[in-house]
Amino acid sequence: MLTLIAATVISCMQLSAVDGDTIKCNGQNMRLIGDGVPFKSGIDTPETGGLAKCARERMLGKEAKKRLAELLRDPGGVRIEDTGQVDDTDQRRPLVRVRLGNGKLAENVLLQEGHAIRWRPKMKRPWCG
Repeated sequence: MLTLIAATVISCMQLSAVDGDTIKCNGQNMRLIGDGVPFKSGIDTPETGGLAKCARERMLGKEAKKRLAELLRDPGGVRIEDTGQVDDTDQRRPLVRVRLGNGKLAENVLLQEGHAIRWRPKMKRPWCG
């Protein structure tokens, strides 16, 4: 039996991509989780800037951020869905899903296009080889 949980929709007057898996909504960073379950699964994209561990990761991170920024400008509109959970970083970012006007999750588009990978705890990131 499938149980659907209603998500709280967040209204964003200002929305931008911080990197490939983080958005800024009204000045607050929010972490994309996709179809994942908080703290068990989600998506991950390469880091940008000083957080990248190698030049290849930095380049891939820029591409992921650019693609997410494009998706956030979906002419059909986007809906930010709050899971009610926050990540375990110092920032305590809300874990959200970004639903595009066609009903697809932006996170799944990033996965399908190779800009993101499925995240699980303690997984090794493949960006630097």
